[in-house]
Amino acid sequence: MEPEEEEEEAAAVQVNDADRLLMYKIERPVYDEAHLRSRLLHCKEKTTTARQKLALYFRCSSQRAKAAVLGFLPILVWLPNYPVREYLFHDVVSGLSTGVVQLPQGLAYAMLAAVPPVYGLYSSFYPVLLYTFFGTSRHISIGTFAVISLMIGSVVVREVPDSHRPAVNGTNDSAIFSVADRDARRVQVAVVLTTLVGIIQILLGILRFGFVAIYLTEPLVRGFTTAAAVHVVVSQLKYLLGVKTKRFSGPLSVIFSIKAVLGDITSTNVATLILGLVCLVFLYVIKDLNERFKKKLPIPIPGEIIVVIVSTGVSYGMTLAGRYKVDVVGKIPTGLLPPVAPDFSLFPNLATDSFAIAIVGFSMGISLAKIFALKHNYTVDSNQELMALGLCNFISSFFQTFTITCSMSRSLVQESTGGKTQIAGLLGSLLVLLVIVAIGFVFEPLPQTALAAIIMVNLLGMFKQFRDIPALWRTSKIELAIWLVTFVASVLLGLDYGLLSAIAFALLTVIYRTQSPKNAVLGQVPSTGLYYDVDEYEEAVECERIKIFHSNSSIYFANSDLYVSALKEKTGVNPECIQAARKAQKKQKANSGVTRLPKTHTEERGMTHEVLSFNKTMGEQTNGRLGEGLREAESEEVAFLQSFSSVHSIILDWTHTGFIDSVGAKAIKQVVQEYAAVDVRVVIAGCNRSLLSELDQLQFFTGVTSPEMVFPTLHDAVLHCQHSPPNITSGYNCEDHSN
Repeated sequence: MEPEEEEEEAAAVQVNDADRLLMYKIERPVYDEAHLRSRLLHCKEKTTTARQKLALYFRCSSQRAKAAVLGFLPILVWLPNYPVREYLFHDVVSGLSTGVVQLPQGLAYAMLAAVPPVYGLYSSFYPVLLYTFFGTSRHISIGTFAVISLMIGSVVVREVPDSHRPAVNGTNDSAIFSVADRDARRVQVAVVLTTLVGIIQILLGILRFGFVAIYLTEPLVRGFTTAAAVHVVVSQLKYLLGVKTKRFSGPLSVIFSIKAVLGDITSTNVATLILGLVCLVFLYVIKDLNERFKKKLPIPIPGEIIVVIVSTGVSYGMTLAGRYKVDVVGKIPTGLLPPVAPDFSLFPNLATDSFAIAIVGFSMGISLAKIFALKHNYTVDSNQELMALGLCNFISSFFQTFTITCSMSRSLVQESTGGKTQIAGLLGSLLVLLVIVAIGFVFEPLPQTALAAIIMVNLLGMFKQFRDIPALWRTSKIELAIWLVTFVASVLLGLDYGLLSAIAFALLTVIYRTQSPKNAVLGQVPSTGLYYDVDEYEEAVECERIKIFHSNSSIYFANSDLYVSALKEKTGVNPECIQAARKAQKKQKANSGVTRLPKTHTEERGMTHEVLSFNKTMGEQTNGRLGEGLREAESEEVAFLQSFSSVHSIILDWTHTGFIDSVGAKAIKQVVQEYAAVDVRVVIAGCNRSLLSELDQLQFFTGVTSPEMVFPTLHDAVLHCQHSPPNITSGYNCEDHSN
């Protein structure tokens, strides 16, 4: 190929590359805020008063009434359009599968809540039935959940301890009555707690407080649920071993429980332990098979119901309770209980606990609901979900239930078996109802060790959350700290105090992040209007005699002093040092004789500069070397002053500044005044309109500050500072050696 042809081909390639590039070219004047307000932007007049807005908000119309009803009862939206042929079969299969899992879990989690097992069945029926009418998620399974049940159990045991009244006249009847009386009192406490939880959730839903779940970050929730899993496993050790120990609650309850079990381990019931271990191994194998072949199996193998049926049959056939002293579920009354009003006298003692349970229960439910909604392309209303959970808890509590939320394991079963709508959950609850009203007595010989095995195996997924630690170590040390603090606090202090401590620590990390932002001096990428960190990008070059300071945080009372300190340190321009040097230079000129005084040190971008001060003395100027040293000191001082005076403008990049308060505004005004005293101009760039409104309300643009010092973009500010250098009117003027 000839050279001419090569040049033509290269030119054609360059033209094609240029055609593929989008060109960005704008020619306009440099704008400042004063220009924008006077010529370009004019605020709309607010013709609607607050009273009119309030009247408009509460105005009633048929459309708003219909929307309110449909929002309160979502079933009226989806049920009339329910595609029977497409969805019914899938919902039936999913509902039966979920009900089969819900039955043993209801019995098992009642043990965690420290109430008789039948109340777990009640809690698996009434709330699920109600959620069908009020809930917006199509896939979550409402009912008993290990973490919530354990939180309820800790409160119940605290209010009604395990201590029994002594038997009268050596008979066993009084001792049995004592246990029955204790259980009845515990049910009362659990019911009152559930009523309070429901009231709190309903009130939060009415006030549109669905956003409160955002304060429970994912690391916090995962650390909390992992700690709860530890509490659950420790609480089930005595049932697995068949030992009789006291149930502990409150701070260090985990340590006390382990100590009690180990102290009484010699009295382990061998038959109970063997049966429990067999159930554990079987359930683990089934769970592993379901996980490995979940795409091939039409429905998961119902390991829990198999364990319940087989262990009940073995216990009944071998009379384990009578011959081997194996603890069993015991009496399960047939039929539903009539509604009963809660004992309102218990409300004051349970208020704090109910609030924590209400928030945790809602956060569990909404997080899973959003996951499934995103996967299946529909939306859930967080406020309506809060209302739905509140109504489920409040109404159901009159029928002797304890607090519920959604279960991760059952929700996965309901979704993976093809569930399409809330009909699946409704059918599952009807299966539980069948057991309550007809065949509940069949499960009376069910060994408690089998229920303990079901609980432990269902918590395996939570223990896998320990894998978060190495992942968070690589990605975010702060989130790792939240995870670890939540876990340790919840294990040692208990779930209630642990949750409060975790939330407080998470909020402190937010304050820490605002107090430790990333600060940088920006430079311009040549031939562009782009500005990046000069320490990070080689192409970024500082603008001549201009410093651009960037910080990615807001400015308020907690970090305003840190912001000012970082500004002086990163730019290397400290007004106090310049003022001190100028005073020393003036004093030197005023004195006829000079001598060298002790040095003071200042930092200018990592380099230590010596500020020399001189004073008149008598009879010490006879040495020629001293004069030469003084001349050298003068030259050092002049160079020091020139290094500062070469900067005539500082630009504060507020592109990422979200808000400012009165303390922050005063700090910035003070900075502007300090730099003006040493002939350095300070301007602001990239300030958003809401932040400007805050500055107007704080009367920021008075005195030394004005709208002329605020620019809409960083490039506007740079061009203004380059072509309009400030007038030097006072102080030490040194020659410009920067050119």
